[in-house]
Amino acid sequence: MDLYIITGASKGIGFELAKQLSGDGHSVIGIARTASKLDGVKFIEADLSETSKLESLINEVIAAAPQEATSFTLVNNAGTVNPIGLIGTVSAEDMSTAIALNVTAPMILANAFVMKLKEFDGAKRIVNISSGAGRKAYEGWGTYCTTKAGLDHFSRVVVLEQQNAKYPVDIVSIAPGIIDTDMQETIRGSKEEAFPLLEKFIDYKEKGLLSSAEQTAGKLITFMENVDFKTVDPIADLRNY
Repeated sequence: MDLYIITGASKGIGFELAKQLSGDGHSVIGIARTASKLDGVKFIEADLSETSKLESLINEVIAAAPQEATSFTLVNNAGTVNPIGLIGTVSAEDMSTAIALNVTAPMILANAFVMKLKEFDGAKRIVNISSGAGRKAYEGWGTYCTTKAGLDHFSRVVVLEQQNAKYPVDIVSIAPGIIDTDMQETIRGSKEEAFPLLEKFIDYKEKGLLSSAEQTAGKLITFMENVDFKTVDPIADLRNY
């Protein structure tokens, strides 16, 4: 039995991943600030920006896993694009919250995941949902770009370290493309002085260039089920698969 732990599972890609994976008969645990109702999915309400609680949370989740679990996959999907604004104009508190949610939380969860499953000899994977913004600079996204770049580089380090592990964890940091989610609504609701590329992102929506969360989740599941993480660059783009 495959067990999936998905953060940000109450909406967007996370919700669709939980829905489709549970529908395929996999065991799914969703972690989000607000629980949703999905058959076959156990939801745990947690604010991932409250990082001091995360190590015990993931330990409890893994400890409660069914004994018949043959694989564990952690999908670090939760994230925020806020604060949007040029550096010198944004709130320090908002920056701190975004850093906690986008990079500190995935690092802590991954650390606890690796530690707790150190002696588990089945398949173990970490999928970090990254962004092209971690690989290219965008005005107005100083915090978002930085956190996603940090998530990518953290993934590179884990890959190197796990080469020497007795029972290694596979990890990939994958950009899913431009998806029609609440995050895109937040971007389109920003002001041009805060985000100079605003009109470009409005055009993405108006011209039907956004992928749906459902389609993206399906592609991501296909990637996870069919790609050997050891054979690909740990910094991946879903649009290439």
